[in-house]
Amino acid sequence: MSQNDVLFERAQKTIPGGVNSPVRAFRQVGGTPRFVTKAQGPYFWDAENRRYIDLIMSWGPMIVGHANPEVVEAVKKAAETSFSYGAPTEGEIELAERICALVPSVEQVRLVSSGTEATMSALRLARGYTGRDVIIKFEGCYHGHADSLLVKAGSGLLTFADSTQNAPSSGGVPQDLVKHTLVLPYNDVEAIEAVFKKQGDQIAAVILEPIAGNMNLIQPSKAFLNAIRSLTNQYGSVLIYDEVMTGFRVALGGAQSLQGIQPDLTCLGKVMGGGMPIAAFGGKREIMSRLAPLGNVYQAGTLSGNPVAVAAGLKTLEIISRAGFFENLTSQTQKLMAGMKQMADKANIPFAVDSVGGMFGFYFSKEVPSSYEAVTKTNIEAFKQFFHLMLDEGVYLAPSAYEAGFTSMTHDDAVISAIIAAADKAFQKLGA
Repeated sequence: MSQNDVLFERAQKTIPGGVNSPVRAFRQVGGTPRFVTKAQGPYFWDAENRRYIDLIMSWGPMIVGHANPEVVEAVKKAAETSFSYGAPTEGEIELAERICALVPSVEQVRLVSSGTEATMSALRLARGYTGRDVIIKFEGCYHGHADSLLVKAGSGLLTFADSTQNAPSSGGVPQDLVKHTLVLPYNDVEAIEAVFKKQGDQIAAVILEPIAGNMNLIQPSKAFLNAIRSLTNQYGSVLIYDEVMTGFRVALGGAQSLQGIQPDLTCLGKVMGGGMPIAAFGGKREIMSRLAPLGNVYQAGTLSGNPVAVAAGLKTLEIISRAGFFENLTSQTQKLMAGMKQMADKANIPFAVDSVGGMFGFYFSKEVPSSYEAVTKTNIEAFKQFFHLMLDEGVYLAPSAYEAGFTSMTHDDAVISAIIAAADKAFQKLGA
């Protein structure tokens, strides 16, 4: 047994499934999870001291690379004055000001500790603001594990749940809660138009991954986005952009800056904390003023605005704001996808790729899918084999065909070339 096997066996005795987040368990791809001992730049090392090129980067946050010296120094400095106060700090104001400056649709922002907390709070706020109950989400999109959002949800739930039923994707979620959640196909303009025509005056909010990353990378059509913005405006519903994944990852101003859409509320996380557990939701001042202590929508968090996490976030946002950062990140990610596509073509394996900023998706199919249904029709078995072949070559991909991948500023030409060379070997074996 490898040391990873030993640790996984040990973990399963005291941790359900041996992991603290389901997708880490390798259930879709099979095999033993890698237990990480350290990470630096684009690499991490497992319990066997084997080095891997990391292409999930903590599922997005590590955009400036693991253990970035500037971020580490900022965290050390903050930690020296205590880990938490439970009282306001100037750093919280600075982070809020920075977010509002980078994302113009956000006039005010509330800091929280996780993406799930951000989305559930944004939904409660939207319901409190509109006085309505019904929300719309889209099939295959994952917005955290709040009860009302676990219907045909993406991410790890696509591995564990029966997504063919319009029912809770998780046990413990009352059907009574789910009746207020309408689930529509991603990129289906006719479906959302029909629902608003039928019950638009009951809809509190539409929550959307503006670039889906939890059923692999799926981009929205312009018509789809325009229809959502137009209908929510027309019927007085709140448009919530869940940019926990895409915020500061696909562009400095998030997906909304690329799409020309101004949502009413935005949820942020991951990159904004540089890998520390912090998130936020924010938007129009008129809506945000409904939050306690100003309004009657209650939300609170003991560790919200944690000073160490704030320090990591501020330094990360400073680094990614530097000239040329996103141009270089985008170029490197495109280079990676183009190289992998070339190797697949060489091996005569159907393979499609897509990327936005430092976020990418690849699919064992002839075309890039545009919906959850299309993703399920890709060759998932080929992905599973490819995952292990790449792992053998020292490249760590997301252990699920339903997850997007991520690069960082430390994925330089040498690292990209190494990944492409590994892919070449993997595709040759796959096609043999």
